[in-house]
This record gives sequence, C-alpha cells and structure tokens, in this order.
Amino acid sequence: MKNKAIFLDRDGVINNDVGHYYIYKKDDFKLNENVILNLKKFQKNGFLLIIISNQGGISKGIYEKKDVEKVHNFLKKIFEKNGIFLKEIYYCPHHNDFENCICRKPDSLLLEKAISRFNIDVSKSYFVGDSERDIIAGKKVGMKTIKIEKNKFKISII
Repeated sequence: MKNKAIFLDRDGVINNDVGHYYIYKKDDFKLNENVILNLKKFQKNGFLLIIISNQGGISKGIYEKKDVEKVHNFLKKIFEKNGIFLKEIYYCPHHNDFENCICRKPDSLLLEKAISRFNIDVSKSYFVGDSERDIIAGKKVGMKTIKIEKNKFKISII
C-alpha cells in the first residue's frame, strides 16, 4: 500500500521569515501560527510530513550546512515535544547564481527522491508552499498543490 504525504516548504510556511531572507540561526526561527495544530491534524489523518526547502545561502557563502542542520534539529525537537514526527527534511544547498541543479525548486528532484523512498501516492498527496516555485515543483510530480499566503499557515484539506 502506498503512503500519502504533505510536503511543506520551510521558510514562510513552517516558520516566519519576516525581516530575514535567510533563516539559519535558531534565534531567528519562529514557527508560524497554526503550524502545530495543522501538522497534528495531517499526521492524525495518516499523512507523512516532509519538508522540502531551498537553502541557497549555503552556495552564496552566507551560512553553512551545519547551520541548516542546527536549525532543523531545533525544529524537530519542537515538533517532537508536540507529538509531530517529520519523515524527512530535504534541502537544496545550491543557488542558480552559482550552479545549475535539479534539486532546487521549482525543479523536483528532492520531491522525486522522497516519493520513491517513502512509496508515496502523489494522487493522495499535497505540496504546501508560499511561492510559485513550490507550486511548480509539486505539479511537476503530479501532486495537488496549495499556495498559502506567506507566513499564514491557514489550510484545510481534511
């Protein structure tokens, strides 16, 4: 049996990015309102939770992979304290100003990896994002997409 999943962009969807284009410090990481409530609901209804994020600041030399990992570990601890368990966090460290890649959204390599690894039925899955590149990536793999207003996690699919 195939799994269903909610794929989520990170900055602007999971966490608030007002005043910070790049979020790579724990002190700058603030969850958006309704994230915990919605993710608990999705998880309760059998959806795997997977984050797909562009982290081009690594390629630009603004921060390092270890900074991203620290923020992700911080996020996982917050979620676990609230009974939310992410299946995985995938991120692209590249930026188009320096290199071309197929893992950076709007391309879909990271989505394809997760779909294969976790045996996901795209017809029962969603990509939630706050930008057009998120929506394009989700549509490339054939899943439903939901574009939310930046930093406003208000959706209902169940």
